[in-house]
Amino acid sequence: MTDNNANTWSVVVSTGTPESDLLLDLEELAAAAVESDGNPPFSEQTLVDVKSTDSSVIVYAVYCSEDASSSTVRGLAGAAVVVRSAKGDGGVLELVTRPSYRNQGVGRSIVDAVSAGPGFEQLNAWSHGNHAAAAQLARSYGFESVRELWRMRQTRANAADAELPPAKNSLPDDVVIRAFRPGLDEESWLEANAAAFAHHPEQGRTTLQDLQARMAENWFDPQGFLLAVRNTPGTPDDGELLGFHWTKIHPASGGHPAIGEVYVVGVTPAAQGMGLGKALTLAGIEHLHGKGLEAIMLYVDAENTAAVALYRKLGFTRWDVDVMYAAR
Repeated sequence: MTDNNANTWSVVVSTGTPESDLLLDLEELAAAAVESDGNPPFSEQTLVDVKSTDSSVIVYAVYCSEDASSSTVRGLAGAAVVVRSAKGDGGVLELVTRPSYRNQGVGRSIVDAVSAGPGFEQLNAWSHGNHAAAAQLARSYGFESVRELWRMRQTRANAADAELPPAKNSLPDDVVIRAFRPGLDEESWLEANAAAFAHHPEQGRTTLQDLQARMAENWFDPQGFLLAVRNTPGTPDDGELLGFHWTKIHPASGGHPAIGEVYVVGVTPAAQGMGLGKALTLAGIEHLHGKGLEAIMLYVDAENTAAVALYRKLGFTRWDVDVMYAAR
């Protein structure tokens, strides 16, 4: 990455929930980056935290100095979001530079501003897509790669080549799959999710507020939120929740077609060894194919070799990678 100071950048720091104008500007800036890169610059959890009044959030908005008198930040040159941990010891940093302003010192201005605050060395920084410039910027501030999150993708052709069996063929006789019921299944799902992801650094800490925030998004579809429950005689829909597959559809944007996502697949410890992970994954794929989607993607930790192996058998191939950096 070549940073120069042809322009002078001003960084406006906003703590707590940003004003509505700044939220709109962040969304517009993120959309511009997605259009250019094909990668969202902020994770979904970060955007949830930004909108949450309970989050410890700092937003760094970067724009030309000549616009510093503006009461609202329009046409951001770049931005960063820091979400502090609940304990105050560390947090997550994500940043983005508008494509038309790259290689002009915006990213370095952002990191300089963040590093001037307390606890910079305790932050984990995500690079979505892990562009070369981001890797170089991280190294220049003494950060190194500590975790890889793969994005894998399955096309219709991949699925056909894999000769996927029907989901019902992998489902135990005493288990049924049904759709999530808003207003009824929240608490049982939160319990199952916490159990299934007890050791996961993000997913296992999902709260009711997090769940409700996602249910309020335009993409939420309870029919694509599949639950595997014990087929209890007389009450098959209210049996024990054993696992789930929450799917998601990303709408077409610019030149990028709509794509489905294996959003979250989880199986409780009590149901391990029943083959539910494969059955639920297949059921979600069938649901997304039924929506006419030509491609499906997912995120998986590179170190989760069992999950990677399963997804490869189902026709998924590595597509891209997100990298977490931490101070050396």
